[in-house]
Formats: sequence, structure tokens, C-alpha cells
Amino acid sequence: MASADQALSQAIAALEPLRDAGSGRSLLELQWIQQVRVQNNRVVFRLALPGYANAQRERIAADARGALLQLGGIEDVQIEIAPPPSPAPQAAPHGGAPIGAAGHGGGGPERQPIPGVKQVIAVSSGKGGVGKSTVAVNLACALAASGLRVGLLDADIYGPNAPTMLGVADQTPQVSGGGNEQVLTPIESCGIAMVSMGLLIDAHQPVIWRGPMLNGIIRQFLYQVEWGDRDVLVVDLPPGTGDAQLSLAQAVPMAGVIIVTTPQMVSLQDARRGLAMFQQLGVPVLGVVENMTAFIPPDAPDKRYELFGRGGGSQLARESEVPLLAQLPMELAVVQGGDAGRPAVLSAPESATAAAFRDLAQRLPVATGA
Repeated sequence: MASADQALSQAIAALEPLRDAGSGRSLLELQWIQQVRVQNNRVVFRLALPGYANAQRERIAADARGALLQLGGIEDVQIEIAPPPSPAPQAAPHGGAPIGAAGHGGGGPERQPIPGVKQVIAVSSGKGGVGKSTVAVNLACALAASGLRVGLLDADIYGPNAPTMLGVADQTPQVSGGGNEQVLTPIESCGIAMVSMGLLIDAHQPVIWRGPMLNGIIRQFLYQVEWGDRDVLVVDLPPGTGDAQLSLAQAVPMAGVIIVTTPQMVSLQDARRGLAMFQQLGVPVLGVVENMTAFIPPDAPDKRYELFGRGGGSQLARESEVPLLAQLPMELAVVQGGDAGRPAVLSAPESATAAAFRDLAQRLPVATGA
């Protein structure tokens, strides 16, 4: 039988080939597998995954067990699951409290800016299916086309579509550092820097997380990404009024949020709830964007068909006393651009949709230097 040192060396060698599905780096190098030891005929190790990698847990555990049980004399494998690590505290600018420290306002978390990022604008909707991600991606591209340095954070953890819309679904961000010090490098595409859960998991892999894990990944995407110097970070939020919205609103100061709706009444009802939530959280509502206002046939660009009714965005803006920022048409170019990884703002710059997005970008505070 091998000595204790030999058994430990064999166990580590067996675990060495295990890799992160996203970055391709060794799990030992990333310090996701820690404290490996051999006790009698059993290998014990600690599995410490960062928030964004929790979707890989079952796969990693199965691969590790399979590799270790192939070793002579090993009859069992015990895996200790570490709690998801919180982002490491960071010093705030100008001597403020560190990230994660208790702030003022009843002991709630201190809102801390992202180093190098001047302004954060969120894009939100009360319900799914209204084209929120399309708005966020095309808006980011329009802002970048105007000469601004733009980042896009796809915070729609359960339905990350930005990688497909930007043509980078097959790419993975570089990961540097280990443990709580890991930093992601955004993917550059269409003139913007982007991170998304869709870049870190398999295309068909669901994300099944509760609130604390969601909060952890949102904070990692904010503070453990090498955003560099950015004039604006556009955040594509998931639909609804849940943990992601609350986590973002409590974590970082925002220039404001854009509420996306369609003209139909059901969408309006849900958008109203989302708008009220941000107002209660003290986040400025920049205005309402009405998407799918009218369908423009590709063979009759002078015609408009109001498929989802009329006036919903105007009504929401009026009753909430916020601007109606844009009324975006439905065009085939939007669908084709999103599927092809080249948003309509860039692929169809002469379209009515592209013109509307450029006008929207100019109406935001970041575009005017406010």
C-alpha cells in the first residue's frame, strides 16, 4: 500500500486534469478544490466555488469522484462544500467605507461605485418578452457609436441573451487570480465590453439559484470584473421585481433606470410595479421606453401596424411623471441582427429602429455629460 505522502500525491495528480468549463483553467490552480487529504482509504477535499461557477458543482463533484475512485486503495470520496464566497472588500474612493461594510441609512449596505466606471444605467422591465435585452444591447451599441466607452453587464442570470446578440456565445472570459481574488476580463464585441452568465455556463445548462447566490454573482460582476475606464455601464436586469434588482440597487449608485414596456395593458401593469419598486429604493427613473410600438413591414416601410395596441408607454410615463424616452418600432432588422450577433444599430444603421436608438442614447444623462 502506498505511503500517506504517495497517496496524497496520487490524489492531487488525479484531480489535476479537472478544468473550469468556462476558462479551461485547472480547478486546483483556481483554488476551487482545496484542502485535499487522504484519511485511511478515503480522499477528502473542500469544494469552494465562486458564485458564477455553482452551476458546475454537480459535474465537478462527479468528475472528481470518478477520477479518485480509480486510484488503488481508495474506497470513498468525501467532498466538503464551502459556502459561496462574497466578493472581497474593496477600499472605497476618497477614504470611504470598504465594499460590503455597513453603510448609513439604518445599517443597510453602503452603495459603492465601481472603480473606473463613471455612471451605471439599468434597463428593467416588469415582465419578460417585451424586448428588454434587445433594448439594453442596442442602447449600449448606440452609446458606444457616439464615442463613449461602454460596458454591458448582462445581469439576467436565468436568461442571459447578450452573448448571442453580440455574436460571442462561443467565447469565454479570461479569469485571473484565485479564490476570492478572482477577476474576470470582459469580452469585447461591437465596441463594448460585456460580461454575462451565458459566457460561463453551457448553452443548455439551467441556472437554479436562490437569492443569496444571485446576490453574490451580481456583486462579482460589478466589482470583480476588470471594467477599466468606462463612461457608462449598461446593466440588463432580469424581468420582475426580485433579488437581482434589489441587489443592484443596494450595491452601486446608479444614474438611473429605464423601464421597458410594450403598449398592451398586461405589460403596462407589470411595468408599473417595476417602476414603483425603483422609486421606493431611491433609484432615479430616467423614463419609459415603449418597445414594439408598431410593426413596419420590410416591403412597405411607410406603413405602421399597431399590433399590441396604442398609448401604453405614454400612459405609464404620464401617470408616473417621468419622460417617455422612446417608442421603438418592430422591424425585421432587429430580429435578424439579434440572431446574427450584430445588433440593428450596427447592422441596419438606416433603419427606423437604429435611428430611434441613437435618439434614445442622446436623451440619456450620460450622452449629454450630465
